[in-house]
Amino acid sequence: MPRELHLNLFINSRGHHEAAWRHPGATPRALTDIRYYQDLARAAEAAAFDSIFFADHLALGGEVEHVAKGQLEPITTLAAVAGATTHIGLIATASTSYTEPFNLARQFASVDHISGGRAGWNIVTTWLPEAGRNFGEATQTPHAERYAQADDFLDVVKKLWDSWADGAVLDDRDGGRFADPARIRRFDHQGPHYQVAGPLNLPRGPQGRPVLVQAGSSDTGRGFAARHAEAVFTAHLEKQAAQGFYADLKARARAVGRDPSQILVLPGISPVIAGTEAEARRLQRELNELTDPAVGLARLSARFGGHDFSHLSLDQVLSVDDFPDPATVQAAQSRAAVITALVARERPTLRALLHSLSGARGHFSLAGTPEQVAAVIEDWFTTGAADGFNLMPPVLPALFDAFVAEVVPLLRARGLFRHGYSGTTLRDHLGLDRPDSQFFPSSRRIPAAA
Repeated sequence: MPRELHLNLFINSRGHHEAAWRHPGATPRALTDIRYYQDLARAAEAAAFDSIFFADHLALGGEVEHVAKGQLEPITTLAAVAGATTHIGLIATASTSYTEPFNLARQFASVDHISGGRAGWNIVTTWLPEAGRNFGEATQTPHAERYAQADDFLDVVKKLWDSWADGAVLDDRDGGRFADPARIRRFDHQGPHYQVAGPLNLPRGPQGRPVLVQAGSSDTGRGFAARHAEAVFTAHLEKQAAQGFYADLKARARAVGRDPSQILVLPGISPVIAGTEAEARRLQRELNELTDPAVGLARLSARFGGHDFSHLSLDQVLSVDDFPDPATVQAAQSRAAVITALVARERPTLRALLHSLSGARGHFSLAGTPEQVAAVIEDWFTTGAADGFNLMPPVLPALFDAFVAEVVPLLRARGLFRHGYSGTTLRDHLGLDRPDSQFFPSSRRIPAAA
């Protein structure tokens, strides 16, 4: 069976460009209006996208004067979107640093039940110092320690999701037995970070477990993904780096005994689409000119753990010596490495770097015709750089509408993308196996008593 391209719609604010909210193609609806997200989800479902995705931010940040912020909490949003859709997968970010395993396992299992098996969890460890202060943390937890905590967290969450066997609920009204206690397991986890008795207080979800997604690309993050992730959202500014990441992650998965086909690599792509390349580049310039340099500088500083770049002039040509070593950064190391690699390769001015990052913050951005965008997607997909893409439209809904209307038909004509859904769950869409319970390894779905 030929490989099938996977597409996820990443819904962020009014678009991924930091100035998108000012553009006439952006929604006029408030970021707290659930109809905005439901409409986008329905449009993505009509185009047979695998999933939609909501990131999460546990701090407001200082740029709210010039950047549209204040989206709804993502897991709650998934539940509301589930009722407005029937097939599309529903993925949300939640942090292992600032929540509890039992609470998170319960929330995502609930969304999986509500949606009929369409939930996915994007696992993050949270690198923003402002988030830590919102949760009473005086100093930021070091990068390696955050991942060690996340490993223990994942161990607990998987046990909670697996603590009910398929068919544990009997619902036998005549016999007076609602559930079979022999098919519900208390496990008494005693780990380095968490002590949790279990079991979860609701049955196993339709997918067995929600799909596990991960977004870190540092060496530590790659190891974590190889052990746990089923899909990986990653950021690369050029194909060669994406190919290296793809090959490395598949090899790591194989080395820990996993089938590499069961971990999908989905780089971010943020296309500005127009009828001609010149028109697309003009639109890209217009968006960049709407940005505030102070906002871009603050975001760049945050990517490097608070490093002060204020001594650099906007028209100064940059070198890697202007940046801290990404390996020493306690924020998002992988994104810091992407930025320094771009600087080493292109030697941009600070202004040009901020414009480059304003569109998708380190993900692959391009401006071109539908044919050019489709050709890039096909090239990355067929040359070992991607299993699909995390689509990050710069302006929502305008540039997502353009992608669906102009690019998706080209991908279908090239035999890369589906015309409709062949299954009902997110695992079906992604071609992922339904995991057995670790406590009930031969467990299979058993119909409830009539």
